[in-house]
Amino acid sequence: MDFGLTEEQQQLKDSARNFLSRECPTTHVREIMADDVGKPRDLYRQITNLGWNGLIVPEKFGGAGLGMLDMSVLLEECGYAALPGPFLFSSVLAASALAGGGSEDLNDRWLGPLAEGRATGTVAIVEANDSINPTDLSTTARKSGSGWVLNGAKMFVPYAHVADFVIVAARTGPSAHDIGLFVVEPGSPGVRIRRLNNLDMTRRVCAAELDAVVVPAPAALSGGAKLYDCLVNVASVAIAADSLGGTERALEMAVEYSKVREQFGRPIGSYQALQHAAAEIVADMEPARSLLWYAAHALDVLSNDAPRAAAMVKARMCDVYMRSADRAVLMHGGIGFTWDHDMHLWFKRARFNESYFGAPPFHRERVATLSGY
Repeated sequence: MDFGLTEEQQQLKDSARNFLSRECPTTHVREIMADDVGKPRDLYRQITNLGWNGLIVPEKFGGAGLGMLDMSVLLEECGYAALPGPFLFSSVLAASALAGGGSEDLNDRWLGPLAEGRATGTVAIVEANDSINPTDLSTTARKSGSGWVLNGAKMFVPYAHVADFVIVAARTGPSAHDIGLFVVEPGSPGVRIRRLNNLDMTRRVCAAELDAVVVPAPAALSGGAKLYDCLVNVASVAIAADSLGGTERALEMAVEYSKVREQFGRPIGSYQALQHAAAEIVADMEPARSLLWYAAHALDVLSNDAPRAAAMVKARMCDVYMRSADRAVLMHGGIGFTWDHDMHLWFKRARFNESYFGAPPFHRERVATLSGY
C-alpha cells in the first residue's frame, strides 16, 4: 500500500519550493510586510502564470480541476516560504465556497476571473466574539423582495481591502442550521471596510461592517449550513497545510543555527538538550503530516470521514506548529526574539494559524461531537 505522493504531486511540491525560494525570499517577505497594501502584485502575476490560482477550480471555469490533496502540497510550500498575500483565502477558501455553492452565472462572474488572476476573493466568518460556531453568528440576512438584506459586523476578514468580493456568512433564521453564504462586493452601499492591526504582518485583516446591505438573490450561495461546514473543513485542512510547511522551516532554521553558533568552544547543536528539542519537533511533525494528507484525501473522496479528519488535523497541526516555533526560538537563544532575525516570521504566523477558523480546543470539541464521545 502506497501512502506517498504521486509523481505529479511531488513535481508540484518541488517546483513550488524552487519558485518560492527564488522569488519569495525573506527579504521580499519583509518588503511586503512594510507595504501598506500587503499584496505582492508582481509575485502574484507569476503565481497566476503558474496556474496556482485555479488549482482547485473546476475546468469548465478555467481551472485545473485538481483536489484538496494537491492544494495541500502547494500550501505546505507557501507556509515554508511564509508567502504573504491573499492566496489561501482567495484561491482556496473563496474558490471552494463558490465551486460548492455558486450558480453557473455567479461562477462565470467570479470563479473564472479568480482562476485567471483577474479577481481576488475572501471570506468573512468570524465576528466580535471570535467564534466560528454557527450558534454564535449574529450577522443576519433577511429576505426582502427578490434579494436579501444583510446587517452585522465581521472581524479579521483577510484582505477585504483588496478583495473584489467577500463571501459573508449570516444567519437566515432562528435555528443553528439557518445559515447562508452571500457574495458581497466591498463597494456596495452599506459596506464599510476598516483595516486592523495584526500580529502576523504577512497577512492583513480587516473589519467589515454591513449596514442594510442589499444582496441580489443570485449572489446567495446554495447549500446553507452544509456549505458552511464544508468551508470550515476546507479552511481547517488549508491552515494545517500551511502550518506543516512553517513547522518544517522553523526546524530547519533552528538546526542550521545550532550547527554554526558556538558556546564554550563547541557548536550548540552538539549539546543533548538541543538535539532532543529538534527530535521532538520531528516526532510531532511526521505523524501530523500523515494526518494532513489523510484529511485532504478525505475532503476529495471520503465525504463521511472528512469533517472529523479536518477537525483533527486543525487541532493537531496548529498545536505542533506553536510548540515547534516556540522550541525553534529557544534554540536560537536571544537572537531568535529580535526583529532582525527571520525566526519571528514563522513564530507569529503560528499564532495566526492557531486562532484563525477555530482554535485547537474548538476543533477538539468538534472531534468529540463527530465521534459521538
